[in-house]
Amino acid sequence: LGLQFEYNTDLFDAQTIERMAAHYAVLLEGVVTAPETPVQDLPLLVEAERAEVVEDFNRTTADYPADATLVSLFEAQVARTPDAIALVHEDTELSYAQLNARANALAHRLRAAGIGAESLVGVHMERSPEMVVALYGILKAGGAYVPLDPDYPEARLTQMLGAAGIELLLTQTHLAGRLKAVTEWVLDRDRDTLAGSAPADNPAPLAGPDNAAYVIFTSGSTGQPKGVVNEHRGIVNRLLWMQSEYALNAADRVLQKTPFSFDVSVWEFFWPLTAGARLVIAAPGGHRDSDYLCQLITGQAITTIHFVPSMLESFLADAGAGECTSLQRIIVSGEALTNDVRARCLATLPAAGLHNLYGPTEAAIDVTYWDCREDSPGASVPIGRPVANTQIYILDAAGRPVPVGVPGELVIGGVQVARGYLNQPELTAERFAANPFGHGGRIYRTCLLYTSPSPRDL
Repeated sequence: LGLQFEYNTDLFDAQTIERMAAHYAVLLEGVVTAPETPVQDLPLLVEAERAEVVEDFNRTTADYPADATLVSLFEAQVARTPDAIALVHEDTELSYAQLNARANALAHRLRAAGIGAESLVGVHMERSPEMVVALYGILKAGGAYVPLDPDYPEARLTQMLGAAGIELLLTQTHLAGRLKAVTEWVLDRDRDTLAGSAPADNPAPLAGPDNAAYVIFTSGSTGQPKGVVNEHRGIVNRLLWMQSEYALNAADRVLQKTPFSFDVSVWEFFWPLTAGARLVIAAPGGHRDSDYLCQLITGQAITTIHFVPSMLESFLADAGAGECTSLQRIIVSGEALTNDVRARCLATLPAAGLHNLYGPTEAAIDVTYWDCREDSPGASVPIGRPVANTQIYILDAAGRPVPVGVPGELVIGGVQVARGYLNQPELTAERFAANPFGHGGRIYRTCLLYTSPSPRDL
């Protein structure tokens, strides 16, 4: 039996056709070896390609501290640079030592109220220094924070409160009383209600790497909010990888502008303050105003910022975008990044690195990354390669790896995979499972269709 392939060289290259021919040979061998096999169960992958897409693409092992938590990383940085400015918001500045002392005071009060490991504490606040104190204080107490965005409808927030079983809520004066049936503590900007009320020393740690750090609600395709539980180990891995890859230092200024109900905000809040950089807090609602962002970036010499691609496109249309020359790192995620927006960003801000990241709420923020200065085929920029200690698989309906160039379900493995859905064991069992490919840990099925990448895309 002889076979010839004719193909349009405008659409295909020789490597693609060679792979296709090899897959067809495997298919034919499978047919004659086991003719009773249903077509959907016939193999396509040659063994060398299976090793490539399962093993070679996923050689991501990195040796990070096994016992680290968000709290231990931050407290280590406080010890290194206690007097450096940690946080800036409008006319407020807090040093590392001051922020740590305020978070400690809150943590001691929370401990006295019974908060500890695996306790969930709601945070119903607008972007502010108090919000940062609340997040760090909850973690230092041993608990996990649950963001409750004041911009959400009251019915949705009430549903989230009930689903999480939250009994204690940290809020601000102008938001107090909006949510019922919970105990509220007010952290007031105008007066330090914690001053003198609790010790300022670091509380003894209660939470370890396997304990919950935060629960962020996502509706996904169901329309019903479901809480995703992410642990310290996963988010610590994500931050240590990000520091290894992008290397913040004391001269860096990171802008926190993502609403804290989205998981991108997690690295904005914690990465700079574990690396000795300065965290600059945007005004509530400021993330929607390109003119305001341009002024804040230039005024505060911001070096690192995140955009959803559609917001990046809007930002680049502002007359002041080209003046934001302090930017060194522009991180994008949350939507597909088009090559058009990529090209405009690199032309407008040629000195800034542009990095396309991808990750669902069901993993600790981002799990893949791509340097946008590399050439990329197609209309959109690739999501790239897996981050440290993370695996990416493209699987068919039977859970088998698909060949390069063939669509399949995007599946995530590794340390950053979330614990699961809060109080939803059936849904957790449906989407999370043990990793069947020998890498240990668990996988998360995204239900997203993706194409297995070519080696040149990684």
